[in-house]
Amino acid sequence: MMKRLRHPLLALVLLVPISAQAETKEEWITLGTRIHGAFGPFIPVGIRIGLDAMEKLHPGPRELTVTYYNGTKPPCPCVADGVMIATHTSPGQGTLQISPDRAPEGMMAVIIITNKQTGESLRYSIKDEWMPKILAWLKSDPSSRYDTAMSAEGLFQVEQVK
Repeated sequence: MMKRLRHPLLALVLLVPISAQAETKEEWITLGTRIHGAFGPFIPVGIRIGLDAMEKLHPGPRELTVTYYNGTKPPCPCVADGVMIATHTSPGQGTLQISPDRAPEGMMAVIIITNKQTGESLRYSIKDEWMPKILAWLKSDPSSRYDTAMSAEGLFQVEQVK
């Protein structure tokens, strides 16, 4: 009897999708480091935004698109890499684009995340005032960077796009 159950159970386990929310802090750090080359302080900011969008937009596989608008000041759009891994989007799929247009004055970044199936969009804005705070996280280890980004109050504003 037990031998018979092994195969159906194995098939069930293999067919159940694994969601991004199942990632542990250590897995996010490993993935962020692998994709970006290091787990700098902007990667967990993007992961937090991406996870928030996943929770609010309830997408199926490959149902999100992301448009990232960088601010007028450095850094490069490192936050986009965190958003990319949390939302399962990519430039190769055409589901993540870095806009040549800039974010409005006073914004470090603006990220528009859209559910292609429902048409619902969210706008995430990070104010320039966060730049020195986020850069200060460089003094901490990756685990602390992740924890700080996940708990930072007021890190971004989110609103529905009409």
